[in-house]
Amino acid sequence: MSLPDQTGKFAIVTGANAGIGKVTALELARAGAQVWLACRSKERTQPVLDEIERATGRAPGFLTLDLTSLASVRAAAAAYLALKQPLHLLVNNAGLAGQRGLTQDGFELTFGVNHLGHFLFTHLLLDTIKESAPARIVNVASASHYQAKKGIPWDRLRQRTRGITAMDEYAVSKLANVLFTRELARRLYGTGVTTYALHPGVIASEIWRKVPWPIRPVMRSFMKSTEEGAQTSLYCATAPELAEHSGRYYDDRKEKRPSRVALDDALAAELWDRSLEMCGLTGRAAA
Repeated sequence: MSLPDQTGKFAIVTGANAGIGKVTALELARAGAQVWLACRSKERTQPVLDEIERATGRAPGFLTLDLTSLASVRAAAAAYLALKQPLHLLVNNAGLAGQRGLTQDGFELTFGVNHLGHFLFTHLLLDTIKESAPARIVNVASASHYQAKKGIPWDRLRQRTRGITAMDEYAVSKLANVLFTRELARRLYGTGVTTYALHPGVIASEIWRKVPWPIRPVMRSFMKSTEEGAQTSLYCATAPELAEHSGRYYDDRKEKRPSRVALDDALAAELWDRSLEMCGLTGRAAA
């Protein structure tokens, strides 16, 4: 996939140390963007940082971001804001599946990482993103959101993961990604910032590393490569024809109708308000 020239643009990709996040960051950098990789471990990310520098002649940036910790999210956002740089593209790519537990702040692990951490990170960077318009926010969701037919179980978000494979919790977190994208689009209307949610395909990446054996090898046998999986992320991030669209859901580089629940504007607004409260942002100005 040939990308439009991204020279002069600044981008952050979360979870870019492996998988489709790595491919997304590398291809954006090759297209000319100044890319920042937001990941938990600089040591694990260093090979990717080196690969991008070899490929482009420019050193990418690094932000320490642990989405299981809201304190870490705040520190990562503050570190970027301290640079006084614009931000034209935020790709909320990081995620996990098949893991059970709680975040450091006491939220169900999959929801906390896949939605809540990215919600806070985006919120804290939003003023800079708006000042940098035209700009885009890309949320890597999943077709699994169709499985969350009953919406969001609010009473379970502060409890440990219940399912053995955590797939129900994963579906809820991906529904939250799509709802967040729609609500962002509504709140950012007219600002020059557009938002996109997408299904990358079922990808053979590190996200599935905690799914129990023997389920994991069977799953991986039907999956796409990370290079294939990054194509829709890159399309949403750069395609000129999407510049006037916002809040929509994409699959295989085509717009697709999300689930009925994902189109519930009242639920999207409720998720926004509850996420503000969970992040300790109640009373702060919204987007």
